[in-house]
Amino acid sequence: MSKDQVVRLFRETQTNPSLKEQFNASPSPEHFVALAQQQGYDFTLEEWQASTRFSVEELVCELSEIPGI
Repeated sequence: MSKDQVVRLFRETQTNPSLKEQFNASPSPEHFVALAQQQGYDFTLEEWQASTRFSVEELVCELSEIPGI
């Protein structure tokens, strides 16, 4: 399930500062999802937005500030 993958990514970034830095440096939502997919996380941009209940285009934040997880 994609939500499980989003939660797994969030939890892993909380314990791995290097991974967190990589994702926080993503220049766009599309790059963020592509990076996640390259690292074995299985979700689309739409699934990520639905799981976190917000659109990155509307809210600029760090990964550690994702609401809903």
